[in-house]
Amino acid sequence: MTVTILQDLARQCGLKPASELPPLVEPRTSPLPFSAPTSAPDFVVIDVETACHRASSICQIGIVGFAGGREVFAYETMVDPQDAFSPFNVRLHGIGPQHVAGQPSFPRLYGTLLEHLGGRITVAHSNFDHGALSAACRIAGLPMIRSRWLDSVKVARHAWPDLPTHRLNALAGHLGLEHKHHDALSDARVAGWVVVRAMEKTGLDIAGYLAAPWRAATPRPRRPTPAAKGPLAGERVAIIASPHNTELPAKIAAAGGRVMANVGRTTTMLVVAGGRPFSSGVRTTASFLKAEAIAAEGGTISILTAEELRDRIAAATPA
Repeated sequence: MTVTILQDLARQCGLKPASELPPLVEPRTSPLPFSAPTSAPDFVVIDVETACHRASSICQIGIVGFAGGREVFAYETMVDPQDAFSPFNVRLHGIGPQHVAGQPSFPRLYGTLLEHLGGRITVAHSNFDHGALSAACRIAGLPMIRSRWLDSVKVARHAWPDLPTHRLNALAGHLGLEHKHHDALSDARVAGWVVVRAMEKTGLDIAGYLAAPWRAATPRPRRPTPAAKGPLAGERVAIIASPHNTELPAKIAAAGGRVMANVGRTTTMLVVAGGRPFSSGVRTTASFLKAEAIAAEGGTISILTAEELRDRIAAATPA
């Protein structure tokens, strides 16, 4: 009797019983909902994070659209990579298996990615993200999403050729942009602003940056040639420095050290421009984490501040 009264009351209020409701739609688990642009953007930017060394193991995607020199939409989602997480990658971006549990896999997100990227000018900072997207499509048996790709690293080298590094976190500092490194949405947003600021500085529009001639006129920054002898002879040195710090590479080379673009298995020294204790911004860089991983595995690599390096050079240099 009570149930009947409640049902009658619900109908009078315009409510439907559960049996008459449409099936539930699975809720989107992304921190940001799908955000379609109100008009076609001039370009979109994508960044991905991966669970391990396999490029196909995408675990986070960030996409930002730009039009008229401003951000017009943003989309971010975690992704179940259906792959193992490596400790190095987890330390790099802070995403682990617990963060992707119940999240959509790449094939389920393919339609959304196609809507955002398909047929558009797509920017990524280096070729990594393009390669990861291609690998994920291949593993899933899906066609590659067709876009006109633009590398914002090359754009940055053209606009600011004198900077010693064109890594995304260094560019963010140089341009005064808020940035959370190795967060897909933040990385995509900063890469987009790098392109916008580059267009403002050079006068080239996005079509101009897609054209080929300017690329040939943009020399890749050269690392200084190491001296034949010196206290750092035989050392292979990677650097974490601000984009304004141009004296470290020259000083290392003058002392006989070979300046490396990144930390690798043959790197013997990582020099940090800042002092101790190292900031979280330094400790979460790929170079610092890789150096720590090499040291933990028994590799020979030293992590020094720039001041400690100067002291080492001075101590080994005859008076």
